[in-house]
Amino acid sequence: MVAILLAAALVGGIAGAAIGVLLAGNGSGTTEVEVVSSPTQATSPASRGEPLSPSAVYRSDAPGVVVITDTRTRVIPQTFFTPSEKENVGALGSGFVIDSNGDIVTNDHVVAGSSGIRVGFSGGGSYPATIVGTDASSDIAVVRVKAPASALHPLAFESNAMQVGDPVYAIGNPFGLDRTMTAGIVSAVGREIQAPNGLTIPDAIQTDAAINHGNSGGPLLDRFGNVVGVNAQIQGGTVDGNVGIGFAIPGGTARSVAEQLISTGRAKHPWLGVQIDEIDPTVAKAIRGLPAHGVEVVKVVKGSPAAKAGLKAATRPVTVDGVSAFSGGDSIVAVDGTKVESPSQLAAILAHHRPGDTLSFAVVRGGVSRTVHITLGNVPA
Repeated sequence: MVAILLAAALVGGIAGAAIGVLLAGNGSGTTEVEVVSSPTQATSPASRGEPLSPSAVYRSDAPGVVVITDTRTRVIPQTFFTPSEKENVGALGSGFVIDSNGDIVTNDHVVAGSSGIRVGFSGGGSYPATIVGTDASSDIAVVRVKAPASALHPLAFESNAMQVGDPVYAIGNPFGLDRTMTAGIVSAVGREIQAPNGLTIPDAIQTDAAINHGNSGGPLLDRFGNVVGVNAQIQGGTVDGNVGIGFAIPGGTARSVAEQLISTGRAKHPWLGVQIDEIDPTVAKAIRGLPAHGVEVVKVVKGSPAAKAGLKAATRPVTVDGVSAFSGGDSIVAVDGTKVESPSQLAAILAHHRPGDTLSFAVVRGGVSRTVHITLGNVPA
């Protein structure tokens, strides 16, 4: 069962997405993201024009990549696998400059719990930094450093969609080896990875560019030297290092969240507040009143928008041909006239909205269809 507590991460005026998971999902649905123009002052190459050689990408962008350390606790290089496996003592990670004010993007899990952050630059300078804001739902954080203008080399975000096979480069500080560059391709798009607070970040970029402990928060770059993602995770298993499967938070999501953190200190994520399960066709045929498509509500969070709208969770366990499910509650079959076939599709629909938006949900309970109007909330802290 894929159990999902639905939310969506705001991307500019449109949206990226974050889906809160209670059990890790395995979907690969994608969400198209439109991002408003960025106020950041970027100096890395524009995406239009001739592609750069790998060495040219490095010369252009490596000065904008920084080393982030916690000066008040022992240093542990880390790129986390899951929140439960994360060591929350000390930190060593990567980040990159995004404007001339000294704002630096990194991962939430790199700076979470840190009490004394320092940022090291390619020229050898190291300066204390303050946390502008963190967002555990997207694993993005912004820190600010007072450094000489000569040390600040802002990198540019690129919002165009990446395709499988596109070349990419990761620059970071694996195992403390500052500003190491690795190369690879986009192995897949539309992946879902788990955020530090248990939410799911969709549209992640999978790459075979080597990512190791300490790469967290560093940029994933396209062949024009622009940031297309923020390196965040590596595939776990029994190997405590790179196995050719790394994941980056999509650049559009990272840029939007960073802009919100700089502007208000926090990011907003539209929230429905239901745990859902995809409807199995075999079960649907056997259970009277269960629709042939859609998602079944198996839990409603108390006080959530869904609860206020009267949605009811299915609580009667049933097993059909070895498939376990629940019955007796609401199933969501469409939102604002758009048919819902899976949890990832519902998340994609919600991803294009913001807290305060009111949507029309077509729901079915016991074979009876009705329309429910729900005003999306903001993901609780």
